[in-house]
Amino acid sequence: MTRVAPDAPARRSLLGDARRGKLADNVVAFARALRRAGVPLDAARIALAQQALQCVGVERRGDVGAALEAVLVSREQDRAVFRELFDAFFRDPDLAHKLLAQMLPRAEAPAAPPPQRPRVREALQPPRPPGAAPRTQPDQSVDLDAAMTASERVRLRQADFNQLSASEYTLVERLVRDIALAVPEMRARRTRAGWRGPRVHWGRTLQGAAHSGGEVMALHRLQRRRQPLPLLLLVDVSGSMERYARLLLAFLHAATRQVQGQRVRRDVFTFGTRLTDLTAAFRCSDTDAMLQQAGGAIEDFAGGTRLGDSLAVLRQRHARRLVGRRTLVLIVSDGLDTGEPDVLARELAWLRRHTRRLLWLNPLLRFDGYTPSARGAAVLHRACDGMLAVHNISRLHDLARGIAQILKT
Repeated sequence: MTRVAPDAPARRSLLGDARRGKLADNVVAFARALRRAGVPLDAARIALAQQALQCVGVERRGDVGAALEAVLVSREQDRAVFRELFDAFFRDPDLAHKLLAQMLPRAEAPAAPPPQRPRVREALQPPRPPGAAPRTQPDQSVDLDAAMTASERVRLRQADFNQLSASEYTLVERLVRDIALAVPEMRARRTRAGWRGPRVHWGRTLQGAAHSGGEVMALHRLQRRRQPLPLLLLVDVSGSMERYARLLLAFLHAATRQVQGQRVRRDVFTFGTRLTDLTAAFRCSDTDAMLQQAGGAIEDFAGGTRLGDSLAVLRQRHARRLVGRRTLVLIVSDGLDTGEPDVLARELAWLRRHTRRLLWLNPLLRFDGYTPSARGAAVLHRACDGMLAVHNISRLHDLARGIAQILKT
């Protein structure tokens, strides 16, 4: 008779009975739940997780959790979410079965589970359709599904940010942080050693001659460096932009941090009824920390829009932020300004004289046949060099190409 180890029931309740081949299915189910919670994962990481469990075994729960965390988590801010979701997912296999229709054996759940983070609760709840009323009491009989199919991904790429449910909004906020924005480059005043240029780099040339017995084998040249254009970001945080502001701040923070290993100079302001400087907050390396700091600094969130008055404050107090005529200005707004059009036109004319290009990122371009007919929108449209859409993930992917095309004109 085969002798079973004392901890065999715990091993089966953690990842299923390995003798029946459920280990791979349960790891995939857990990875899908992590992905719904906003943790970036792909098929390669899931396959690596399978190999890691084969190496460490499933005898001890701590070893399994440590192995999966080392493979599946790549960002520090996702570690706490992973640990809570690991405990919630494997504590009650019946809930896991409802979550992803995976087969797990029955296990006893604690009477009073510890409080969970909002992202973990969103991962364990079914998505609500847009416009549905929020739940006031937990539903014990609901069937959960955390799998994100290919069609769901396609739908989220085209979904307007203003039409997302709470769980979808949380997921999209994580996805936009991985979108790259290739900031255009320009020739800088400083030079570096190279093979093309009008002047000889005598220091590098003589240094090379010292290694060849004093013979000059090659003439090194001084060529001008290339660096990303400095950015001035102006983000509308009024009531009509409430659903877009947080997502676009997260996108701009992650997408404009570095370009080809070089830090991008960026000055960031939000405007509603007043101008708020977020440049210090954008120096945070973590996007969640930036959003938290920005939330404490913005006092006019979800209010009105007075872009002309805000630009007047920018001209009076922060004009030195503009680097000659090289700064690329991105104005993120729907153009529904409540200020005086004459003031807005005057301030936009000043801003355009001191910058390289003035681009308007307008979420209202989601409507077919949109025309800037409002007074503020008409003034903004005449002053800007181009207008681009930023209302869904697909448009954010195309943003860099649109900026490059406008700069060529």
